[in-house]
Amino acid sequence: MLTHPLHIISLGFGSGLSPIMPGTVGTLFAWASFAVLSRHLTVIDWAVLIVVGFIAGCWITGFTARKLGTDDPSPVVWDEIVAFWLVLLFVTPETFTGQLWTFVVFRFFDMVKPPPIRYFDRRLKGGFGIMFDDLVAAFFTLLVVALWRMTI
Repeated sequence: MLTHPLHIISLGFGSGLSPIMPGTVGTLFAWASFAVLSRHLTVIDWAVLIVVGFIAGCWITGFTARKLGTDDPSPVVWDEIVAFWLVLLFVTPETFTGQLWTFVVFRFFDMVKPPPIRYFDRRLKGGFGIMFDDLVAAFFTLLVVALWRMTI
């Protein structure tokens, strides 16, 4: 992780180095960092951070993937972090329980990769591919949350 500064970001500040479920640990890091940073950032700040994080993440995650010699290495979790920040930005304010269910739904879409997420995961390569399938998982998570809220 410390061989290059960009690896620190790609590997989610170390959260992606978890030997067990690095994507889940990276998403937990996203949740915790969102809670801490939300005290200091406005919605506009978050929007800028997420857009810049996505665009820069395409290059940064691609760089780390090339160095690791694989298309989408599991320790690279910046994609989960940015995508879950987006989800949390749209669902906040929400109770802890609501955020927990949102976390579970996001992890479901990110791990199972039902169509069309699987299509993008298999077809898009490089940093953009790494980042984009999690963005689609975030979209489906937000869709489920919106449908759930409509039934309440």
